Amino acid sequence: MTEQNVLDALKNVTYPGFTKDIVTFGFVKDVVVENTTVGLMLDITSSADEVKNELIEKATAELKKAGFEEIHVNINAPQAPRQMSNSVSGKNIAPHIKNFVMVSSGKGGVGKSTTSVNLAIALAMQGKKVGLLDADIYGPNVPRMMGVEGQKPEIQGNKLEPLKAYGVEIMSMGSIMEDGKALIWRGSMIMKAIEQFLRDILWSELDVLVIDMPPGTGDAQLSLAQSVPITAGVTVTTPQEVSLDDSRRSLNMFKKLDIPTAGLIENMSGFICPSCDEESDIFGMGTSAKVAEEFETDLMARIPIEPAIRIGGDTGQPIVYHKPDSETAKRYQEAASKLWAFVEKVNAEDLAGNAGVQPTTAPGVSACSTGGAAAATPARATEGSPTPVENTEGIKMAKKPASDESCGTGCGCH
Repeated sequence: MTEQNVLDALKNVTYPGFTKDIVTFGFVKDVVVENTTVGLMLDITSSADEVKNELIEKATAELKKAGFEEIHVNINAPQAPRQMSNSVSGKNIAPHIKNFVMVSSGKGGVGKSTTSVNLAIALAMQGKKVGLLDADIYGPNVPRMMGVEGQKPEIQGNKLEPLKAYGVEIMSMGSIMEDGKALIWRGSMIMKAIEQFLRDILWSELDVLVIDMPPGTGDAQLSLAQSVPITAGVTVTTPQEVSLDDSRRSLNMFKKLDIPTAGLIENMSGFICPSCDEESDIFGMGTSAKVAEEFETDLMARIPIEPAIRIGGDTGQPIVYHKPDSETAKRYQEAASKLWAFVEKVNAEDLAGNAGVQPTTAPGVSACSTGGAAAATPARATEGSPTPVENTEGIKMAKKPASDESCGTGCGCH
């Protein structure tokens, strides 16, 4: 019996959630064969016990079929991140998910969803157990990009099973609502929807949930940060100054919400000609490096304009999976590796927590201008007169007295 017999047998063992085998992935290491005894190491990147157990069971079964009698399969896997309790990190409504990555942008149209999709798949290709939540309620494009457009999630009891593609669990408002239907929702409804996407979806025990946020710095971002401890924030931008201005706002939001910032990804960074593979500067290249330096974070990747990115997004064939040898795919893989290294650093140093961004108003009291503000800050002026209060930026504003009328925002104060 030889090492080649071992590799041939293990080619029948596919990595959980994928169609590729563990030999093709390069996970099989340190093979030692002596007659009908074999020992080997599976060097994987998932810390999930179910993945380890499944691989040991399948590898052992295939090696027995090949004629080996004494089999020793060892697993080399990263240490599982410690699950932070609510007493330390504030609130976590999805504690079975080990890490949360918020992919955000200061404005729309910069390739945020494309980045989320390719980062999620790259992490899965690197052996992580990954989920992808499309929280961009108004523009849910992830189903098309992941090739699951038209598929509907199955209902289990009062919860939904996530869809699956490319080794990634997926949920999106686009998979639930009718095609082409416009959602005209107030902020409170968006906040509730994001909480339900975390609570009422049957996510596995994921290594990481990549969350594609709506553009901007509004209710959705605040709601998510208050619901779960975000392990890492990624800001997506383009090289133009008008985009970088908004990216600064996104990075500033991470700071205000106590979200550890993994870095920026600069899209449309140069153009790669499909005929000659030459890279040309069109909109600028690397201009976001200065912004990264301002916020003491990293420029994780420069993603060029490449026709294959657009084609992959439109056809549900993401470039990182279907064209893994392309320059763009390699840059996504590199960004995913940097992201995971940052996630491990955050876990090792216990940097993720949302205790500091929890609401401070009393339970059952609205924080809107007509109810919660009055309850939180006693009026000092005469009845019926505006009371000056300070907002978080220290700007004096006139506060209206409480009334029985709704504030009109849909917050539920009336």
